[in-house]
Amino acid sequence: MKRLNLILLVDDDETTNYLNKRLLTRMEIADRIEVVTNGEEALTFLNDAIAQGQPLPDLMFLDIKMPVMDGFEFLDQYHQLPEEYQKCILVMMLTSSASFYDLEKLKKYNAVEQHISKPLEEAHVREILKQHFA
Repeated sequence: MKRLNLILLVDDDETTNYLNKRLLTRMEIADRIEVVTNGEEALTFLNDAIAQGQPLPDLMFLDIKMPVMDGFEFLDQYHQLPEEYQKCILVMMLTSSASFYDLEKLKKYNAVEQHISKPLEEAHVREILKQHFA
């Protein structure tokens, strides 16, 4: 299975970030795993990487409900990035919010590949890798 360069975790919950990072590290599927705690930090991370010619994440797990800038606000801004940058990042919504409203709203974002319920599980990750990075 192909090893990823970078996975970006975007979630305001420290415990979730700790557990997800630990799982992904144990699975040894990426050279780097970065964590940011809201959409604004994620946008800054992406814009800095673009400006500095650094690698962008291959895979991003994005929470919906966060302070400062939530997942939907992030996606609105993300869609303004040049398309060649968007195309190289696989965005997965990872959320405990499975409300009908949120799931319907997600459908309007082409960048979001799918919605996964928290917590992240090894089986989910393996399936994503098999489908998108084999």
